[in-house]
Amino acid sequence: MWTREQLQATVKERFQDTLLVVVSNREPYIHTFGEDGVTWRRPASGIVTALDPVMHAVDNGLWVALASGSADRQTADARGCLGVPPDDPSYTLKRVWLPKDILEGYYYGFANEALWPLSHLVYRRPTFRTRDWECYQQANRAFAKAILEEVEGKRAFIWIQDYHFCLLGQYLHEARPDITTGFFWHIPWPNPEIFRICPMKHELLKGLLANDLVGFHIRYHRDNFLATVDMEIECRIDREHIAVVRRGHRTRVRAFPISVDFEAISRDAMSAKVEAIMAEMRDSVALRGSRHIFLGVDRFDYTKGIVERLRAFDRFLEMHPEHKGEIVFLQAGEASRTHIEEYRRLNEEVDALVEEINWKHGTDTWTPVSLLRRSLSYEEVLALYRLASVLVVSSLHDGMNLVSKEFVAARSDLRGVLVISRFTGAARELSDAVSVNPYHTDDFAVQLAKALAMPKSEQARRLTRLRQVVQENNIYTWAASFLAELGDLPVKAG
Repeated sequence: MWTREQLQATVKERFQDTLLVVVSNREPYIHTFGEDGVTWRRPASGIVTALDPVMHAVDNGLWVALASGSADRQTADARGCLGVPPDDPSYTLKRVWLPKDILEGYYYGFANEALWPLSHLVYRRPTFRTRDWECYQQANRAFAKAILEEVEGKRAFIWIQDYHFCLLGQYLHEARPDITTGFFWHIPWPNPEIFRICPMKHELLKGLLANDLVGFHIRYHRDNFLATVDMEIECRIDREHIAVVRRGHRTRVRAFPISVDFEAISRDAMSAKVEAIMAEMRDSVALRGSRHIFLGVDRFDYTKGIVERLRAFDRFLEMHPEHKGEIVFLQAGEASRTHIEEYRRLNEEVDALVEEINWKHGTDTWTPVSLLRRSLSYEEVLALYRLASVLVVSSLHDGMNLVSKEFVAARSDLRGVLVISRFTGAARELSDAVSVNPYHTDDFAVQLAKALAMPKSEQARRLTRLRQVVQENNIYTWAASFLAELGDLPVKAG
């Protein structure tokens, strides 16, 4: 079982005199202007949840990310750099600013209207626009320039995160062939038949294969990637060593299941601050008087199965009217990507469905479904986990899903039930959770009833085993596995 201290020792040993750089679209700390001046927060992002603890364990690490806060520029230096966390700095954040038109095409366009639906099997058609592709290339070049400014004259290992930066490794190697780059793809990788519709498929694959190491959550996604490369690119697949050789360059391809900081979440969930927030939430209008809470914690995204879980809850109330008045479904999370029409339609559909369920089942004194559609602090999320009788994770397709692992880590009281979609990567590890097919509404409702009726002894038995899995395969295990693989790569000549 890896710890922060062990990871720190490993990084020092393997990356001696080498700068470790993490690159992501989402920044780990955001500064904004408010009524009381400038404030900062850590966003509720899967990548931030996973990587921030890792960067705390690294001496003099650098994180390069897109600026997103209204006060970000005012709190960084002339190079866009600042120490984070702001109250006790342990590594450097370098912010990158993009012109609005480039951001629109790169992020809202190609990344989230092309690559996101292409990779998730949820029956949303991807949109490919030439202008979006051009913006995506320009954004990747802007990040390459920002990184190269910081690593000039230094040995560096660059750890690139997710589908926003498929071309970044290629641009970095063109300028600095001696740099070692690792790429982690955080979402599912589709099968070759799906990926082949992408007009830019060859450029994307060549960009990814410029990296020295490419990682996925599970073997299924890794194998889909290898099959796609084999079909689309002239190369040699080294199946013995699980690598791709193209024009003399070898790219290792591996599966690294991501996780969370189990010990920190377990500790923080029991803090006095979280206890105080729990008390406030219990007394809120939405939860007051409820004996049981069904909880969903998600960014409002069509891949998360929010509509499907609400329909299952509606069916559950039809099948079990005896529970009316004593149970509330609380769906918490932030509205997402509302620039995109598909996301605006999702929010409208959720609003309409909640209104329908509340009109159909509610009374003057009881509202079955409540929406908490805002950004939540870390402590607020932990408080919700501890209040929940049942956490519902109903993703239609997911690379991993860290919410499920956070819930398990937060429940040191061995109370509560995890209901998880079999279409998440996490379901393969968390086999003691209650498994559902979110498309099968009636059976989903049956499983909700099963979770609610589960005896406390059975809850404790399942959570004990789930917690052991998450504790043993924690975030430091994931990071150590990836960085050890990256660190074993031979040093390249400049």
